[in-house]
Amino acid sequence: MATRPDLDPGGGAEGVTDDGPRKNPKANTATGLSAAGVRAASAQLVAFYFRAPVKTFFRTRVDYMAYARAINPRVQANDPWSWRVSTPGLLAHAVKTHGWGFIPDQVLPPLIANIGVGAVLYTSYLQFLGALHEPSSHSTKRVYPPPSLTATFSAGFAAGAVQSVVAAPLDALQVRFKVSDMLEGQYKTMLAYGKHKLRDIGLRGVFAGWALSLTKESLGYGVFFATFEYVKQQSYLSFVTRYYGSYDPLRSPHPFRPSLSHRNSRPTIKPHYALEPTFLLLAGVAASITQQVIQAPLNLIQNIHYERLESLDYKAKHEKPDGSRILKNYYHAYEKTFEQCQQQAQIAGGWRKWLYRGFVLNTLKQVPSTSAGLIVFELVRKKYGSQMEAVRIEKDGYDILLS
Repeated sequence: MATRPDLDPGGGAEGVTDDGPRKNPKANTATGLSAAGVRAASAQLVAFYFRAPVKTFFRTRVDYMAYARAINPRVQANDPWSWRVSTPGLLAHAVKTHGWGFIPDQVLPPLIANIGVGAVLYTSYLQFLGALHEPSSHSTKRVYPPPSLTATFSAGFAAGAVQSVVAAPLDALQVRFKVSDMLEGQYKTMLAYGKHKLRDIGLRGVFAGWALSLTKESLGYGVFFATFEYVKQQSYLSFVTRYYGSYDPLRSPHPFRPSLSHRNSRPTIKPHYALEPTFLLLAGVAASITQQVIQAPLNLIQNIHYERLESLDYKAKHEKPDGSRILKNYYHAYEKTFEQCQQQAQIAGGWRKWLYRGFVLNTLKQVPSTSAGLIVFELVRKKYGSQMEAVRIEKDGYDILLS
């Protein structure tokens, strides 16, 4: 058996591979924006199904609905779930109370920031992958040969690191955000609040706790994209080759019956249309689960560490210590965080029980929006890809065509 890239059956010499056009950075940006946007949108839709806050399903860097919830009497009274406490209901009440200006002033700035961070992640991944795996840099609908696990993990690792830097200001704002500051009327918009708070804490405050964020994002997204690409490409190609090559596809019945055509007197099999979307969905689910295995425990530790940042901000602002003293304070903060985590792990009966407490439920909540985002990410990437190439897998007496 031999595998080789081939031109589309409509024309071109067999066995010839022409380099496709290099991917336009604008196309990568469009793909990243679309994937990030759909993750936010799908999270909202899934929230209706589970009747839970959107942040349960899609980790937003800054909660863009915090102010809307704070001014809603039903939320403050802990009323049972209804349409009025859903995202549309909260927005309707906020607009009725404060006018249409509430949306551009309080909702859009953090929402756009969240989508922007997601766009940076996906766009960076495509750029790094193209640099590490030359075929991925070409604008083709199907990358062949597919990138290795090392390439996809490295690209995801680097993209996660880039995202952790870009998202550091948003993480700093989310940790220190106080609804009371907005309710007291100190700031007219979320944008004004963000600017003042970032100026107040300074660069050191922005990157306080960044080491944990870097570790979580880089490792998490390295595993995330490596799993996604492996299931979507290597596993799919392996399954198709074995499934349609296990017996005579022209005579034996198949649950996934292929379409059949002829080229140069050789039968050509095109796999059932449902196979690839199935593997795409499985890839999204598998990627989300493996990412949670890495990020869930680190996120728990990070949340404990973030609780110390406010006291560190106070010391840095009022005590006026020198640079070395500030660094020592941040270092000791990590030591205290580890001690607190160790105590909680002992109470819970061990590190594993404590770190992965509630893992299954949280992962199930995370899967829908993450999988949907990856699916749209892949569909948009294919939309911008060239239709010039296909993959032809040669078998004894027939070919399998992957368009």
